[in-house]
Amino acid sequence: MSPPSAPPGAPDRDPGLQPERTRLAWRRTTLTGAVIAVLAAKSALHGGPSTAAVVAAALCAVLWLGFLALAHRRIHALTASRPPVLVPRMAATAVLCVIALAVCGAALVL
Repeated sequence: MSPPSAPPGAPDRDPGLQPERTRLAWRRTTLTGAVIAVLAAKSALHGGPSTAAVVAAALCAVLWLGFLALAHRRIHALTASRPPVLVPRMAATAVLCVIALAVCGAALVL
């Protein structure tokens, strides 16, 4: 469901700081994923790389790159005066990437 369009000639809405807070949240989450991916790579290469560790590090990197692409699209969309609604498919993909990265991060700690 898309938001109602503004009447012709109506001024753009003043969104306040909400879009900026949302952009910052996307960036913080992307940075967290980057840290997890780097730690996974470091962990995989520490003490001689094993096949399982390299596969886990590669999976973390792919998940992070996927989330990075989604975040970039969303951050770019938030620059509009009336940003489009986040579609459920994109939201679900972002959530799955974050959860999978959290699991990888927990596996690194344990």
